[in-house]
Amino acid sequence: MLKRIFLFSFLFFFQFSIQSKVIEEIVVIGDWRDTTLKDADSSLVLITDEDIRKNQYKHFEEITYSVPNLNFAASDSRPRYFQIRGIGERSGYEGTPNSSVGFLIDDIDFSGQGGIASTYDIDQVEVYRGPQGSRMGANALAGMVYIKTKDPESFFDASGVITYGDYGRRDLGALINIPLSETIRSRLSIKREDFDGFRKNLFLGRSDTSRKDEESIRFKTKWSINTNSSLDLVYFNNNFNDPADIWTIDNSLNTLSDRPGMDSQDSRALGINYQYENTFNTFKVLYSKTDTDVVFSYDADWGNTASHDPYVYDYFSETIRDRETSNLEFRILSNSSLDRRFNWILGFSLYEVDESNNKKDDGAYGDPFDGYGTFYSESFFSSNYSSESKSLFGNIDYSFNEKVTLSIGMRREDWNADYYDSNKELFLPDDLMNGGKISLTNKLTRDSRTYLSIAKGYKQGGFNLGTGFNNSNLVRAISFFPEYLTNYEFGFNRYFKSQETYIDLVLFYSDRKDQQVLSSIQVDPQDPNTFLFLTSNAAEGVNYGAEVSINSDISDTLNAYLNLGLLKTEIRNYSSRPDLEGREQAHAPSYSFSVGLGWEISNNLELLINLSGKNDFYYSDSHDNTSDDYILTNINFIYEEDNINLNFWVRNLFDKYYSLRGFYFGNEPPNFEDTLYERHGDPRNYGISLTYNF
Repeated sequence: MLKRIFLFSFLFFFQFSIQSKVIEEIVVIGDWRDTTLKDADSSLVLITDEDIRKNQYKHFEEITYSVPNLNFAASDSRPRYFQIRGIGERSGYEGTPNSSVGFLIDDIDFSGQGGIASTYDIDQVEVYRGPQGSRMGANALAGMVYIKTKDPESFFDASGVITYGDYGRRDLGALINIPLSETIRSRLSIKREDFDGFRKNLFLGRSDTSRKDEESIRFKTKWSINTNSSLDLVYFNNNFNDPADIWTIDNSLNTLSDRPGMDSQDSRALGINYQYENTFNTFKVLYSKTDTDVVFSYDADWGNTASHDPYVYDYFSETIRDRETSNLEFRILSNSSLDRRFNWILGFSLYEVDESNNKKDDGAYGDPFDGYGTFYSESFFSSNYSSESKSLFGNIDYSFNEKVTLSIGMRREDWNADYYDSNKELFLPDDLMNGGKISLTNKLTRDSRTYLSIAKGYKQGGFNLGTGFNNSNLVRAISFFPEYLTNYEFGFNRYFKSQETYIDLVLFYSDRKDQQVLSSIQVDPQDPNTFLFLTSNAAEGVNYGAEVSINSDISDTLNAYLNLGLLKTEIRNYSSRPDLEGREQAHAPSYSFSVGLGWEISNNLELLINLSGKNDFYYSDSHDNTSDDYILTNINFIYEEDNINLNFWVRNLFDKYYSLRGFYFGNEPPNFEDTLYERHGDPRNYGISLTYNF
C-alpha cells in the first residue's frame, strides 16, 4: 500500500503531456465531424505524429503502454486483440469473429486484425474509451482506435529513415510526396522492419525463431475535382511475415521447440472517399475493401524429443485464414460552418465479411511404461463464415446557447451470418441491435468545459465450435446472445493558460448486460490441440473508474505529462458459474499509467524519459492466476539540425521481467499437471534511428 501511495505521489508532482503544447489547436478527426480535443464529449487519448516520431513508436503495440485503461492480449507475434476498460477479446476466436474494440485505419475497418498497425508516416492515433454504438456499431462495444495516416501535401517532400539496434534490428523507411498538378497530389511511403526477436531457441541453436519481418507500403492520392467536390484514395499492403516461437515450459525467454510456427498477416486494402459540399450540406461516400491472409501455427508441445524423453510428445497446429471485407457507407451532414444552432448527420452503411479457415493438426504421444506404444493423430478442419450488417445511423446537435449543447446519436443494425464447416456444423445467427449516445456539454468559460453522457454499445451474439465433444459444459455453450453495455460518463477539462497546464478528468460507470465471458478447457489432457476457447453469457457485470490527464509546460525547456487510469470491474449474477461472481474481470488491471519528462537541453538536443505501468490482473476467467504489476522505463535522446534527426532510444531500460498473458493447463508428460505458463514482454533493447529530410 505504501508503494502505491509513493508512486501516485510521485506521479502527481510530475505532470506531463504527450500532446501538443497548444491544446486548443489539437483536432480530433475520428468522429463524424472534426473537432478540438477539448470539445470532445468522450474519454479520448490522442497521440500526434510528433509523439510517434520523438518516442520512436514502431507499432501500435508500443503506443498501448502509454494509454491508461487500454490493454492487449499478446499473441505469438503482434497483438490483434485489445481491451478497453477491461472489455475485449483475448484470443483467436472459436466461432464468430466478434470484436469489442473497433480498429479503423483511414476509415477502413480492421477490427480483430490490429497486428498490421505500423506507425510509420502516421498523422495521429485516437483512442476512444467507452462504447461507440452510434459511431461504429457492433465492433465498438468497449471503444474504438482510429488511426489517421498522413495525407498528400501540396508541396514536394521526401525523407528516409534507417534504424540499427541490438537483436539484429535493421529497419528502413522512405516516403515521397509529389504534387502532380494544382488539383492532384500523391504520397507514397514504404517501411521495412527486420530484427531477430527476443527469444533464443536452444534446441535449434537459433535466435531468429521469433523474428519480425514486416513490410508496409501505402499510396495515397487526393484529387480536388472542383471547388465543391474531392476524391481521396488510399491503398496499402502490409505484409507481416513473422515466425512465432514464444511459449516455454520454464517461462523463460529460451525456447525448446523443434517445429517453430508462424504468426503472419498479409493485408491489402483499398479505401475511396468522395465528398461533395455545398452551402448547406456535405455528402460523403466511403467505400473500402480488404483482403487478409493469416497463417497461425505453433509447436503445441513447446518442446522436442530430448526435452520430453523418455516420452514421445510431439504436437503441431496450423491455421490458414483468408478474410475479405467490404464496406459501403453514405453520409449526409449539415454544414456546421453556417451560423445556426442545429446540426445533424444521417447515414447508411453496408458491411460484409467473408472468411475461410483451414486448420490442420498432427501429433504423437507415447508412454514407454504403459505398454501401449505410440498413439498418432492427424486431423483437418475447414470452415466458412460470412456475415452482412446493414446500419442506419444519425446524430443531432442542438445548441441552446453559446455554452450548452445537446447531442443525440443513434444506430440501428441488422446483422445476419452464415456458417458451415467440415464437421457438418451449421449456424445461421442473426441479431437486430440498437445503440446510441446522449450527451450534454457546457462551456463554463473559454478554457473550461464539462459534459455528461449516456452511451449504449452492443456486440452481436454467436456460437462456439468444438461442441461435438462429449462434455456437458460444452453442450450448454453452443450459442450465446448479444451483449449490451450502458456507459454513464462525466467529464471535465480546463486549460490554465498562465501555467500552460491542461487537466482532463473523466468518471465512468458501465453496466454490462448478458456479458460475454470467455473461458477455456482442454478436452484431452494429453493433446494440447484440444485446447478450446468458449464464450457464454453471464447475467451482468460492472466496470467503473476514472481517467485523468494532466499536461504542463513547466518552463520554456521543460514539459511533462501524466496519464492515469483507475478501474474496478466485477462479474455479477452468473448462475452457471457462481464461482466467478464478485471476481474482477480478466485483463482489467485496477490501475495503469504513463508519466514522462521532456527536456530541451539546447536548440539541437532533447531528452525524453517516460515510465508506464500496470497493476496485476487476472489472466483468464477460467482460473485465478494473475500477473505481477510492473513499471517500464524508456528514454530517447534526440539530436536535430537542419535536415537531420538522430534519435538514440532504449526500451525497458532496467530490463524488467514482466508478463503479458498466461495459460493454466497441463503440457508436460506424463502427469500433465495444471501449471501456469506465462508469455513475457520484451526485455531491454536499444537502437539508433537516423532520419534525413530532402
